[in-house]
Amino acid sequence: MQMTNVPRAATPDDAPSISRLLALAFDDDPMMRWFFPDPATRPAGLDGYFTTLFTRQYGRHGVCERTADAAAFWVPPQAQDKAVPDEETLLELTELLGDRAEPFRRSVEAAADSAPQEPHWYLAVLGAAPAAQGRGQGGALLRSGLAKADAAGLPVYLESSKEANLAVYGHFGFEVLEEVRLPEDGPALWVMRRAARP
Repeated sequence: MQMTNVPRAATPDDAPSISRLLALAFDDDPMMRWFFPDPATRPAGLDGYFTTLFTRQYGRHGVCERTADAAAFWVPPQAQDKAVPDEETLLELTELLGDRAEPFRRSVEAAADSAPQEPHWYLAVLGAAPAAQGRGQGGALLRSGLAKADAAGLPVYLESSKEANLAVYGHFGFEVLEEVRLPEDGPALWVMRRAARP
């Protein structure tokens, strides 16, 4: 029986399945619900959103890994300028977001204002399909990325808009640095940091 929780590099061919599983994983995320408020169109919107992020941004410039039902997008220090979506990516996302495009743009700017100045690894996206949650796939991906950061002697940063995830990340050594309130009555965003471990 094939192991489903062993991370492997994600390839462009994985884009459809990764986007589907991340759309399921983030369906209840407060920020994603704020960007895609209509439950009827949210699944398609999230699928397109994660396809764009993977194919235009993190798949090109980051370290993307997956298991059978989970995926993680990381940004190593040499690609920090790609942690914020470029103009072409923003244009593509604008079409997907419609009237939510401007709040999205301002949220990206607010998150960028909280970006650390020290060299670091950045966990941009981590999600597991609901049926796979609690089965170790997300944890395996998180450990894989943390091992790369630890090998380089660098801290890791992330933002989470789901308060329930704070304890999960805390289990892996992350600490909350600040709570950022997104503009236009957006949800809270917690900035977290994990120090490098030997």
